[in-house]
Amino acid sequence: MNAILPASSGRVFRSDAPLAAAPGLLRVGTRGSALAVSQTTTVAEQIAEATGLDVALVIITTHGDVSRAPLSQLGGTGVFVSALRDALLGGECDLAVHSLKDLPTGACPGIALGAVPVRADARDAFCARDGLTLAELPAGARVGTGSPRRVAQIRSRRPDLEVQDLRGNVDTRLGRVGVDLDAVVLAAAGLDRIGRAEAITERFPLTDAPAAPGQGALAIEVRESDVHSEPYAAALSALDHAESRATAIAERALLATLEAGCAAPIGACAELAGETLRLRAVVYRVDGTEQLAAEAELPWSAADPDAATELGRLVAGELLASGAARLAPLGSPA
Repeated sequence: MNAILPASSGRVFRSDAPLAAAPGLLRVGTRGSALAVSQTTTVAEQIAEATGLDVALVIITTHGDVSRAPLSQLGGTGVFVSALRDALLGGECDLAVHSLKDLPTGACPGIALGAVPVRADARDAFCARDGLTLAELPAGARVGTGSPRRVAQIRSRRPDLEVQDLRGNVDTRLGRVGVDLDAVVLAAAGLDRIGRAEAITERFPLTDAPAAPGQGALAIEVRESDVHSEPYAAALSALDHAESRATAIAERALLATLEAGCAAPIGACAELAGETLRLRAVVYRVDGTEQLAAEAELPWSAADPDAATELGRLVAGELLASGAARLAPLGSPA
């Protein structure tokens, strides 16, 4: 089934069935959730404008979309990625769009990170009944989240609350607020992208609650053999934002060096101030009773992209030297 999606050019459409390659067409693989389709539509519209080509959203179902098991039991956020990568390598699509925080940190043979578009709000969003903030929730209130990092951060600030595991799409999670939960914690970027910002009662400052590495950023993957050829190069050039790539890469390099998977409660926040790239990261004990922070900065320019990776490794090294492995399950990379 093909359904036209809103696009200023009129050349972006959705395909829920396999779609053969064709001249003048770029196929972009995406998960089928409302959030994934929304963020991929934005990417597709930019590609259509930059290349003049028709762009199809090809819907790919992943294991993470159909399983109801806790994310940590499924093997981490990579369960959302593998099916899209298989489709890309198998020629079922030409590009794939992911939430960057879902990408495993290890290299994937045959696939390159082609672009990181402008990063959205990286903060976590608190969505509570009656417009309450985290500080205003009564003792014993129930908060839902599927993230060990968010669990640790909530428990460190409000040990009197009951934190419950949470799965499902954005609307499913929000639908539980005021029913069997008093609040949920979600990524602000996702809520903004699907027009649900009105559900947010508080955006946690990154200084208090650093988010998942790469949160708020998208990753556009492409076959390595296509990355420098047209029309892929033109599409990726139009999408890539050097500053957003730098902050995301620094945070991912930290995660990779720590060899931390989704079960590790780790928050990170990189930012650019002029020509200086800064990174702060925190490793938490999952019960919220203890945490360890480190930060550093390095000169950065778009001509020296390796500085971001170096910074991530530097901060990770400081955390490891200070005993981070004592607090969190490290040594199990995503």
